[in-house]
Amino acid sequence: MLESYLNKQVLITGGLGFIGSNLARKLVALGAHVTLADSLIPQYGGNPFNIHDIRDQLLVNVCDVRDPFAIAYLLKDKDYLFNLAGQTSHLDSMADPKTDLDINAQAQLSILEACRKVNTELKIVFASTRQIYGKPDYLPVDEKHPIRPVDVNGINKLAGEWYHLLYNNVYGIRACALRLTNTYGPGMRVKDARQTFLGIWVRLLIEGKPIKVFGDGMQLRDFNYVDDCVDALLLAGVSDSSNGKVYNLGSSEVISLKELAGLMVSIDRAGAFELIPFPPERKAIDIGDYYSDFGLIKRELGWKPRIGLREGLTRTLAFYRAHQRQYWDESL
Repeated sequence: MLESYLNKQVLITGGLGFIGSNLARKLVALGAHVTLADSLIPQYGGNPFNIHDIRDQLLVNVCDVRDPFAIAYLLKDKDYLFNLAGQTSHLDSMADPKTDLDINAQAQLSILEACRKVNTELKIVFASTRQIYGKPDYLPVDEKHPIRPVDVNGINKLAGEWYHLLYNNVYGIRACALRLTNTYGPGMRVKDARQTFLGIWVRLLIEGKPIKVFGDGMQLRDFNYVDDCVDALLLAGVSDSSNGKVYNLGSSEVISLKELAGLMVSIDRAGAFELIPFPPERKAIDIGDYYSDFGLIKRELGWKPRIGLREGLTRTLAFYRAHQRQYWDESL
């Protein structure tokens, strides 16, 4: 991995967001020449503070992935594209399906067309989501599980994923997709629940307010600390055996949401949690229990998560206690 990224030209779409900024930090450390593209549209999670410590070691281009001319310009000389830009809110996708379609499907096709026209030699890693599986038929969910998205976001993310595989198969533009599960850690959006419910839980805990757990809290989930997610992206990028494939990420630590809230309270040694009824709009798209079988990426690329849940949550809470103002101070 060290040799593969040294002096390589890398573009990260959604680069000022949560996962993109953490990926950028690791790539800078590996000696890559990194360019970040981000629209900085407020509700989508980009935050300049996410790269405050590496700002002078990379390039930032403020542009929208829906702008084909800007993207074509940025793609010209790149060796790798980590395509992380997207609309991630499931509720927003139901309230404004057209925008979700534009960002998660149409813009992805536009990016791939730009690659076909200006740079067919790069490798693309696309950030997909476990949400495309819908309510599981069996657990853990492997890549052969039926695909039944329960919301507009899942359908459009699936289209984006399959566009990448199609361009790999038809045009030879090397591409693969990682179906991410619940990723958390420093840099995630915590001012609201648009990207992950765990973000707003962190905020409530630090503010001394009770964490609100929907339903009976017995829903099972798995989680990946962001450093582990970054490692998976980098491994997929350098491996030609990943071309044309999709991989689940996941964890062998499976926990109920009620247990997770209790763990966070115990780590922080303060706060509390409470069970509340499901809001109707969330209940309609809830998938129940979910956790992944990540055996395929473990066998083929050698990836497995290294950061345990307690350690990852401890790091995350410490980060937001130190940087609260940069992430949810309402006066900003």
